Amino acid sequence: MTMWVFGYGSLVWNPGFEPQERVIATLPGYHRSFCMRSIHHRGTDENPGLVLALDAEDTAQCRGVAFAVKPEEEARVLAELRERELVSSAYLEKDLEIDLADGRTVTAVTYVIDPDHVQYCHLELEEQAQIIAHAVGGRGPNTEYLYNTASHLIELGIKDSELEWLSNRVQSIRA
Repeated sequence: MTMWVFGYGSLVWNPGFEPQERVIATLPGYHRSFCMRSIHHRGTDENPGLVLALDAEDTAQCRGVAFAVKPEEEARVLAELRERELVSSAYLEKDLEIDLADGRTVTAVTYVIDPDHVQYCHLELEEQAQIIAHAVGGRGPNTEYLYNTASHLIELGIKDSELEWLSNRVQSIRA
């Protein structure tokens, strides 16, 4: 059985491993949004940034990328993903069913937000833009995270109007 990983944010453009297969996929029941304060990768304790997370929502669906992990690399990839994604315990690791664009349904390792975690937030888009425009963390500027994710989703033909709006708004704030 192949190990799959579902990417919806930075994993889309930086999975950290060379996949055996890469397929556009849809995860039902979740919505992608900047609902997690980042105190490590894209912000600090003093000036938190924002990163994308999956928020459970019955009628929602999130389009992203499914990555099939090479069998001989599964243990290493999972360990590296856990080190990267579970750094502050704001994400929960779940095995969720996703629908691949080619018609297959597979179970994928997916990182979703813990709605009870202190880093979980719900902010208006303008407030998100103001935070993203100025925050910097251990992996670089928050703007880089936003721009890379938004541009890669567009290249893949994945429409996300909130990310497109945020990208344009942050660019105008930074100008």
